[in-house]
Amino acid sequence: MDIIKTLADELSIGRHQAEAAVKLIDEGNTIPFIARYRKEATGSLNDEVLRTLDERLKYLRGLQDRKKQVIATITDQGKMTAELERQILSAATLVAVEDFYRPYKPKRRTRAAIAHEKGLEPLADLILLQAVKEPVEQAAASYISWEKGVETAQDAVQGAMDILAERISDNAVYRTWIRNMTMNKGLLQSAAKDESVKSVYETYYNYEEPVKKAAGHRILALNRGEGEKILSVKVVPLVDQIVGYLEKQVITRDNPYTSPVLKTVVKDSYDRLIGPSVEREIRSEITEKAEEGAIRVFGKNLEQLLMQPPISGRVVLGWDPAFRTGCKLAVVDSTGKVLDTVVIYPTAPQNKVAESKKILKDMIHRYNISLISVGNGTASRESEQIIVELLKEIKEPVQYVIVNEAGASVYSASKLATEEFPKFDVGQRSAVSIARRLQDPLAELVKIDPKSIGVGQYQHDMNQKNLGAALEAVVEDCVNKVGVDLNTASASLLEYVSGINKTLAKNIVAYREENGAFKTRKQLLKVAKLGPKAFEQCAGFMRITGGEEPLDGTSVHPESYGAAKKLLETLGYREEELIRGGIPGISRRIRDYREMAEEIGVGEITLRDIAGELEKPARDPRDEMPRPVLRSDILEMKDLKPGMVLKGTVRNVIDFGAFVDIGVHQDGLVHISQMTDRYIRHPLEAVSVGDVVEVKILGVDPEKKRISLTMKGVKDGN
Repeated sequence: MDIIKTLADELSIGRHQAEAAVKLIDEGNTIPFIARYRKEATGSLNDEVLRTLDERLKYLRGLQDRKKQVIATITDQGKMTAELERQILSAATLVAVEDFYRPYKPKRRTRAAIAHEKGLEPLADLILLQAVKEPVEQAAASYISWEKGVETAQDAVQGAMDILAERISDNAVYRTWIRNMTMNKGLLQSAAKDESVKSVYETYYNYEEPVKKAAGHRILALNRGEGEKILSVKVVPLVDQIVGYLEKQVITRDNPYTSPVLKTVVKDSYDRLIGPSVEREIRSEITEKAEEGAIRVFGKNLEQLLMQPPISGRVVLGWDPAFRTGCKLAVVDSTGKVLDTVVIYPTAPQNKVAESKKILKDMIHRYNISLISVGNGTASRESEQIIVELLKEIKEPVQYVIVNEAGASVYSASKLATEEFPKFDVGQRSAVSIARRLQDPLAELVKIDPKSIGVGQYQHDMNQKNLGAALEAVVEDCVNKVGVDLNTASASLLEYVSGINKTLAKNIVAYREENGAFKTRKQLLKVAKLGPKAFEQCAGFMRITGGEEPLDGTSVHPESYGAAKKLLETLGYREEELIRGGIPGISRRIRDYREMAEEIGVGEITLRDIAGELEKPARDPRDEMPRPVLRSDILEMKDLKPGMVLKGTVRNVIDFGAFVDIGVHQDGLVHISQMTDRYIRHPLEAVSVGDVVEVKILGVDPEKKRISLTMKGVKDGN
C-alpha cells in the first residue's frame, strides 16, 4: 500500500504536501507548530487537515502492521497462497483483513471443531461435492464410531453439516456481500420493553428506518435507550434474499440427496453464525460513525466556546445561584484576581432579598463592579429576577449576562481548584470560575475536562479515549491560535501549548516563581527538562510583553528573528516601534514578496506571515468573534408571544438544530429546517456556538418548557 498516495487522494492534497506533513509528524513536530511555522513545506495545510492526516496515517500504518501479522500467521500454518496474500495486501480496511483471517484464526472449541476431532471432515467434503448417488445417511454409515462419539449416521451427517456451516461463515467474500446487503437494505428497529413506562424514548417505542439512513443522533439515542433497558434494538436484514444468495453460491448441482442438506446448512450458517455476527459488526460500525459525527460537532462547538472574545478591563461579580445553601458570589478584578467572596440568601427558603440587595449595592459601590456573570444552573431564574430589580434601584451602569456554568462544579471540586484556592469552599471556587470564564473563556475553560463543558450530545456514552483525544486536540489548537502570555499563563493553560506537557508547564511556572518574570524567550531553555526540540515547538506561541526583545511579544518564531530584523532594516523601521502596537502598513511597503523573501532568506509564505505579525503584533483571533449579549432587563416565558423577534446567543449546536439563549431561563430550539431558506446538511453550516442571532418565536409550551424559534425571514422584518 502506498500510504502517501492514499493520504493525498483521500484529503485531495498534493503528494508533496502529504509527504512533507508525514515527514514533519515523524520528526516529532506538533500539529499547531506544523500548521503555523512549516507552511512552506506543507503548502499551508491548516490544522484541521493536518489532524485528519495524522489520524489516517496512524490507521493506515496500523492496517499495514496488521496485514503483516496476519500474513505471517497464515504462512506459519503452511496455508498461505499467492491469491490469499494478494487479497490481504489489497484490503482497504481492518474489517476486510479480519474477514480473510477468520478461517485461520484460532477458535474456541466450536461444534465444527468437535466434528473435526471426530474425523467427519471427509464426509463434509463429500456432501459439498454434490455427487453422491444415494441418501447422505447411507454415505455417512461408514463414519459411525462409538469410540469417537458418532453413534448414528445422523450424528455423522450433523457433524459434517456443522463443519460446512462454519466454512460458509468463514468465507470472506460471502461475509462482505452480506454485510453490504444488510447495511444498504436492512432496517434498524426498536421497541419498548414496557410501553406503559413513560420516558424520553417514547418516539422509539415502535420505530424503524433503513440502516443506511439512520442519523447519528438517533443511533446514539437508541443505544442509550437500550443501555437503560427501556428499548430493545435490532438490525433486521432481508433474510430470504441473503439465504437465496448463499444457496446460489453453495449449491452448484441439482442433487436430490445433497441439495436439501445444503439448504439446511446454509440456513443454519446464517441464523447461528453469520447473522448475529454481522448485526454486531453493523451496530458497531454505525455507532462508531455516529460517535465520530457527534465528536466532530462537539469539537466545533467547543472551539467556538473557547474562542469567545474576552471581556477585558472590567470588574466582574461571579454569581453561583442556589436555593437552600445560598448564592455564592466572588468579585474578580480586571486581571482575574479575587477581591472578595460572600454568600447571600435571596432565594427560597430564606428569601432574604432586602439583606442581599444591601450587600450587593455595597459591593458594587466598593469595587466598581460593572458586570455580573450569572451561572445558568439551579435558581438562576430567581437570581436573575433579583439582579434586574437591583439594577433598577442603583445609579451605577451595571449589566449582567447569563453564562453556561457547565463544568464549574467539576472544576471547583478538582485538585487544581484546591491548589488554586485552598481556603475557598467549592461554592466560592465555582463563583470565581463563572466570573473568570466571562473575562477570558479560554484561560478558564482549559481548567475543566472538555467533556464536562456542556456543548455536546451523548458525550458520556461515547468511546472516552477517542472523545478525550479529539477534544484535547481542539483545546490545543485554540490555545496555540491565541498564544499565551509567558509571564501570566497558568500551568493549566501552558500544558496545551505546542511541545509542552504537564511536567514542563509546572516547571515553567516554578521557574517563573523562583526567578521572576521571563525577560526573553531564550530563558525557556533554562527551565528544567525543556530542551531545544520543546523550545522549537513552543517558543512561537509564547508571548513576552515588555521584555528585552520586542519580537518576543509577537508570534514571529525565534528561528525567523534574523529575517524579521533584516526586513525592518531594509524598510527603514526600528524594532522598538513594535512596542507601540505594531507598524501599520508594513505589508504594503513590500512591492515584490518573492524578491524580498529571497533577499532576507525566508520563503514567501513565511515573509507574508512575518509582515502581518509586525503590522499587528500578537493579534487575537478572538476579536473577530461575536461578543456576548449583555442584559439589563428580564424576560419571562409568559412574556413570549409567537411572532416576537429577539436577539439571542447560540449555546449549543446539535445534529438537528441549535439551542439559543433568548434571555429566559429556558433555551429555545431552532430546528435545522428553520435556520435558512437554502438546504443545509448540518446546523453548523448556518450557526456556531457563541453566535449572536436574531430569532422569531414560533411557539411556546410552558408545560413542557419548550420554545420553538425560527431564523427565517427575521432580518427582513416578516
